[in-house]
Amino acid sequence: MKVLHLFAEPDVPELAPSETAVEPLKWDQPVPAGLPGKGLAQHPMLMFGEGYNKLLVVNKGKIIWSYSTGPGWEYDDAWMLSNGNVLFTRMQYIAEVTPKKEIVWRYDAPKGTEIHCCQPIGKDKVLFIVNGEPPKLMVVNIRTNQTEVEHTLPYDPKRGVHAQFRRVRSTARGTYLVPFLTMNRIVEYDQDFKEVWSQDVKSPWAAIRLKNGNTLITDEQDSLTFEMDPLGRTVWSLKDTDLPERYRYGNTQSCTRLANGNTIICSRGGKNHGPQFVEVTRDKKVVWVFQDWSQFGPGTALQVLDEPGIPERPGDDTH
Repeated sequence: MKVLHLFAEPDVPELAPSETAVEPLKWDQPVPAGLPGKGLAQHPMLMFGEGYNKLLVVNKGKIIWSYSTGPGWEYDDAWMLSNGNVLFTRMQYIAEVTPKKEIVWRYDAPKGTEIHCCQPIGKDKVLFIVNGEPPKLMVVNIRTNQTEVEHTLPYDPKRGVHAQFRRVRSTARGTYLVPFLTMNRIVEYDQDFKEVWSQDVKSPWAAIRLKNGNTLITDEQDSLTFEMDPLGRTVWSLKDTDLPERYRYGNTQSCTRLANGNTIICSRGGKNHGPQFVEVTRDKKVVWVFQDWSQFGPGTALQVLDEPGIPERPGDDTH
């Protein structure tokens, strides 16, 4: 929150040389009336989605900054850092951009590979997975450009490269939490890449280690988000059919657990342009539904900016 003023400074260009404009969205439907919550003013946030390559920073109900990377695929992961820079994946590459829209670091995916996930580790390292044959989990020092970790991950050669991985997260313990989207499994590795925990889970798009030691998981195919304890028991779950029909999203991609215990489900919205974001309490009361396709594309993920913690410290930010 202390760095948001940087995005609204007079010298921030509307479209920088590092950007490529995206076509305006075409949606002739009104924003549904009477949705729970405060609309775009519900949270200050960094929001983005597959299929609409425009990173958006929102504060007090207004878009205060955007960063466009033209047509094609796709944004899947992004972080606002404590200095205001934004780290993001764009499938063909991963990059860090300043509020003035200057690229300060970039790593291009080698030919035939893709990058969909990232996480800052301290102020000088980035964790990510390169989807490929074989896929590799990597940690790169962005100050020296040295690769500090490079480990080959299991994969199914029959399933192709694109859908192998959408998330990786380093935990507060320094382990790596890896959801294998097409292999229907989540594995936690220690720093020597020995398995310390694993579960069979259908189509796990994302997995987040919570502060209570449980793991919050999204099952994309079943529109299901659930919290699992270390013994593999489901202690909380939400399926879109648990909600009133008008609040149901088309699928689940990522999710965010807030400090107050609420969970935000992030969705592409499905074929009928359903809600992009739905926030529920522990007892599944809907407190916020965001559904606006006039300015906003699919809701693959968001980062709520007034949550406590430091983005570069693993375990602090649960998005």
